[in-house]
Amino acid sequence: MSKPGKYVPSDRERRFLEKVRNGKYNREIITGLQKFASGDVPEDMKSFYSRGELEALMALDGGARDVQTRMPVKITRHYFEQARTSVPMQVLIKASPKETVDLDGAEDPGKQMDYSPVEGLIHKYELGLIYVASTCSAHCRFCYREELIAKKEVTRPDGTVAPKGLAQIGELVPYIREHNRLVRENGGRHPETGREKLREILMSGGDPMVLGNRNIAQWLAALAEAGIESIRIGTKELAFFPDRFDDTFMDMLDAFHETYPETALRLMVHFNHPDEFLKRDAAGRYVENPSGGLAWLDNTRAAVKRLRRRDWINIDNQAPIINGINNDADALRVMQRELRRNGVENHYFFCGRDIVGHKAFNVPIEEAWRILNDSQKGLSGVEAHARLSITHYKGKTEVAAVTNEPIAGLPGAENGVVILKLLRSAADAPDRCKVTIVGRNPEAIWFSGYDDRVLFDEAGLYSMYGIGLRHQRRDQAA
Repeated sequence: MSKPGKYVPSDRERRFLEKVRNGKYNREIITGLQKFASGDVPEDMKSFYSRGELEALMALDGGARDVQTRMPVKITRHYFEQARTSVPMQVLIKASPKETVDLDGAEDPGKQMDYSPVEGLIHKYELGLIYVASTCSAHCRFCYREELIAKKEVTRPDGTVAPKGLAQIGELVPYIREHNRLVRENGGRHPETGREKLREILMSGGDPMVLGNRNIAQWLAALAEAGIESIRIGTKELAFFPDRFDDTFMDMLDAFHETYPETALRLMVHFNHPDEFLKRDAAGRYVENPSGGLAWLDNTRAAVKRLRRRDWINIDNQAPIINGINNDADALRVMQRELRRNGVENHYFFCGRDIVGHKAFNVPIEEAWRILNDSQKGLSGVEAHARLSITHYKGKTEVAAVTNEPIAGLPGAENGVVILKLLRSAADAPDRCKVTIVGRNPEAIWFSGYDDRVLFDEAGLYSMYGIGLRHQRRDQAA
């Protein structure tokens, strides 16, 4: 890995950064199973794991099935307060021996390192994703970035083996400027990849909101100076610790907008279940708001209202559908309705990714499609914007339709088909919106579950791995 160059902020950046104040936060984080096992946690948290659960987990400690090697345990006081009476939230945050029964999965999900021209940047699509933090305030057990959070070694395209690193301003800014220079001088397209200008960046990790305001501000300013027109911040902090969205953070955003008024900001938030933000009564029912809708947790609602007052900030929610957490159409319906009513767009729901240990979390693809579509019955058009996506190595792919009836004259479609649509394709997106059709397999939790029943592969989701139209060839041979 090359060392980052020294980055020199402009006068405009320095004036902006001089206005930024870091906040002080007490997330009351508990890290590690050992604290629960030893009782070194607050009194009301001692029963969060039962004695039997702790014994089963600690028996795996240090072995091949160590759950904390797969994903470290971490929880905030705020999330615990909600999770102690919410089974879905407990499944999200509590470690379980089920996670390591089958450790099948990709060390580099999505083959992101194939699209990493500089450390910490994934430039696969028209936008760039950057890792700016390697942890979050708490850890989801199903985390798609388990290899980054757990600091696991991955094999890179050049054959070297090392953990994924974080982006550095001194390396990233020169890459953006050089990429965009080549695009500009080549008539609007990069001469090698065919990509257009790199105009959008997603700050991710880990969670950027674990960083201090000044650190976040340095990234925002450097990206704006490099010519980035839209910056996304991917975060689950509204669920884990909504008090992070305080006056000092809002003041920083305001100062940034005053300095860079043409740079758009978008918060990509991550609510998995309505229990994470709605109030519940003693019986576990959601509390109605006399003014309409349902009552939110006060600090979560306050944070969203603060963000929504700034019309130059958009908020979008996206979340995977995970077994035991939100594979519930009624819960997803409540969540989509309440988010949209409060100014948060429903962006994507995802099928589980092929992370290490994914079989403990993933809902079958066809079941996830049914759950999402059932959840959107009774929602208005604007409430039901979210689509179901599954991330193929080739690109983000929509599960567009699942049919129940056989298709006459089409071998392999006797039980119906699944239609997959490639929403986003690498580089200049040559295969965007092309489709693949496979025969149904209700047990499939990943693309491999359809390897033997590919009927039509215009999008090349299977032919790129030499699988091709096996089902058609088998019938033709017969």
